[in-house]
Amino acid sequence: MTIVQQVNRRRFLTATGVTAAAALAAGATQVDWGHLMSAAGENPLDPDAGVLVVVTLYGGNDGLNTVVPASDSAYLNARSELAYQPEEVLDLGEGLGLNPGMKGFKSLWDGGQLAVLRGVGYPKPDHSHFRSMAIWQTASPETSVPTGWLGRWLDATGDDPLRAVSVDPVLPPMLAGERTAAASLPVGGLKLPEGALGKAFEDLGAAQPGEGFWQARAARSVNDLHRAVRTLGGSEKDKGKTQPRKGELAAQLDVVAGLIEAGVPTRVYSVSLGGFDTHADERGTQQRLLTELDGALAPFAQRLAKSDRGKQATVLVYSEFGRRVTANASQGTDHGTAGPVLVLGPKVKGGFHGAEPSLTDLDDGDLKLTTDFRDVYASLVEDVLGTDAGKVLPGHSGRMTGLFT
Repeated sequence: MTIVQQVNRRRFLTATGVTAAAALAAGATQVDWGHLMSAAGENPLDPDAGVLVVVTLYGGNDGLNTVVPASDSAYLNARSELAYQPEEVLDLGEGLGLNPGMKGFKSLWDGGQLAVLRGVGYPKPDHSHFRSMAIWQTASPETSVPTGWLGRWLDATGDDPLRAVSVDPVLPPMLAGERTAAASLPVGGLKLPEGALGKAFEDLGAAQPGEGFWQARAARSVNDLHRAVRTLGGSEKDKGKTQPRKGELAAQLDVVAGLIEAGVPTRVYSVSLGGFDTHADERGTQQRLLTELDGALAPFAQRLAKSDRGKQATVLVYSEFGRRVTANASQGTDHGTAGPVLVLGPKVKGGFHGAEPSLTDLDDGDLKLTTDFRDVYASLVEDVLGTDAGKVLPGHSGRMTGLFT
């Protein structure tokens, strides 16, 4: 089986971290700043309407080295040199501390505006990036479905694509519904994968018999991306290797903050940060990435706290899975299961939510989930977006209570 056969377009676009300078997102309505400012003038968002900002950490962030059980001997024994000592972490209580790169998050915690949701995952976990991210973005762990959880929210609440805006490089599947998809306003330099993966991506732009409207539109956008690369050139290079744009997440969040403050009629925003697949030399890599996350999100939260519209925003930070408890031989960690989800904002009830997973009662070396991720989504849909969760999460009745004040 070739790499082209092993992946479909939606999985590929979710997993690769392709980025574009112009609004070239798969299946998305192209918008620019002027379009959004006009919408703010003609149809401003109700100042009391909740806004959800979704931050996706692609690659599988190591939750145990994010919210660190540094006083647990099982953690210290399993992680060896990869472990943080109790005096190195930012103490949260209950034997847990934040990664030392997350000082801004610690300030939000101290101010009661950071909720740490523990042990979040889904039943029968899958270690595949493709499958696990598809599950998180569609909120359907048992069966594959063609719509994202926020795409179904779009379908249920109207047909205006400006109600959700992706500032991601490529429209994430969670924002694609059956009848409506989010608008796209990506920022950053043009960056495409190379080698066999890049060839597979380019081949995915070919038309396929029997494909639907959104699939065909996604294919065309793949071709558009490659034409743009040939026309505009790639991103900055160092010694022949593509380098990520420094501060890209901060740039995305600056755009989101400006749109919220302007009253753009958007209820959901999507941004992302990649690079968390830390199979080797994890400690330095992950701490650098978490420092970048902290350096982007903490100022974003501080900025929004200064405006009435900004105070209506809630931020969700998640990754497709955590990592295994025991470090591997390369001082990294392999694909795991449950992990912490972070929710922050003025309306959040700060503190711990959900039970801390045991580090000794494991499922074949993996953490057992204590919180179903769909319960988190249900609370966000109802408490932030003001929509019946049953319209977005059919067949799921759970809900995380007490997450908001």
